[in-house]
Amino acid sequence: MGAFHAYDIRGIYNVDFNKEDAYKVGYFLPELLGADKVLVGRDCRLSGGEIHDYLVRGITDAGADVDDIGYSSTPLVYFGTANYGYKASVQITASHNPREYNGMKVSRENALPVGLDTGLGQIKQWIDEGRPTPKASKPGVVREIDIKPDYIEFLRKFKGDYSNLKIAFDLSNGMACLFAKEIYKGENAEFLFDEMDGSFPNHEPNPLVAENVEPLKKLVEKTGADVGVIYDGDADRVMFVDDRARFVAPDLVIALMARYFCDERGEKNPRVLQEIRSSKAVAEYLVKNYNAEVHTWRVGRAFAAPKLREIDGLWGGELAGHYYFKDFFYSDSGMLSSIIVLRIVSALKKEGIRLSDEIDRLTGYENSGEINYKVEDKKGAMDAVKEFFETKETPTKVMDFDGYRLEFPEWWFNIRPSNTEPYLRFICEATSKELLKAKIAQADEIIVKRFGGVR
Repeated sequence: MGAFHAYDIRGIYNVDFNKEDAYKVGYFLPELLGADKVLVGRDCRLSGGEIHDYLVRGITDAGADVDDIGYSSTPLVYFGTANYGYKASVQITASHNPREYNGMKVSRENALPVGLDTGLGQIKQWIDEGRPTPKASKPGVVREIDIKPDYIEFLRKFKGDYSNLKIAFDLSNGMACLFAKEIYKGENAEFLFDEMDGSFPNHEPNPLVAENVEPLKKLVEKTGADVGVIYDGDADRVMFVDDRARFVAPDLVIALMARYFCDERGEKNPRVLQEIRSSKAVAEYLVKNYNAEVHTWRVGRAFAAPKLREIDGLWGGELAGHYYFKDFFYSDSGMLSSIIVLRIVSALKKEGIRLSDEIDRLTGYENSGEINYKVEDKKGAMDAVKEFFETKETPTKVMDFDGYRLEFPEWWFNIRPSNTEPYLRFICEATSKELLKAKIAQADEIIVKRFGGVR
């Protein structure tokens, strides 16, 4: 079973895992987390019904009950887990992956993520060992419940006055369809791909792929919108397009959020979490303007959510468009993130500032974006890139907890293996386009020519 990863269980359904694997995950989960009741939700992927049925059967055969919330965004499951005190929950989803994928995101008490190092590895071991799954003498029962109204009420507490905005949305035929029109009812908004469809007929539900954002950019241009908003498949991520129809780098939104937490709410000296790929502009802006304490950590919810809790941070974010909030049980919600960002865009417009102007002010460097290489020897290529640049220049800072990040006076890079896809990821940032181009070419020389990597 090749679907167990650092953050979750995910892969091509009936290739990397199947219904029997889903059953066993369900069966072993109550014992793993000491739970007599498990909260279960699912996204709209076409294979989700079968996975759901076998997962639920495994849980009840183990003697635990199931509270089934049916179609759900992943943040709805996080909300339910923490708000109602469940010790275990599962969202059946493959997030932003193509339609043939599916998987399971597992959480424990307080919506803390369960990753490979915090429990999924144990379940994998039990499955690999062929551990028996005898039916409990008293099987669990399944109860269908609806927690959506409570979640919508929670989100509305953060909603601002958007009456001065024209907003364009792309719901990606995913789980944002459950909430967006309800939350933004009455606003001057237009919606793309606003019906759930697990075949994702219009584009893959991954806003990080440029072609998937093109329809939203065209809608922003056509309508003269102040901002465009696009969610991924399970609505735990969100990304933005500015009024000039330009994609907004998701890490810069971490800095932008200070306008809500600090300027509007008056929070002082906030603790903020960023990840190892974040632009230097983020921390520089937050430290200079808000005296923030900025912490850098590993990529992925399995690492970010516990870290934000550990540092008692107010908010944090990732290049992939996840944003975490103390107000949301230290978890991520694409819908809450968009509610907060739209508050900021509205406040900026009242000051006569366009979102594009503010993003230009935040952008201090030339950035490569994440470059993906398919390469067999990921570790060898990573080490070779690190060694090459270390010998040419003396780094001012070295981080080695999620691949490598080396910083130099005028540029930096991060190189890391993907935890969910077969890629070695390289990102670089510099003070000029010329320097950036030169550094990318040097990395290319090593990864492509020496290690046979393919971009």
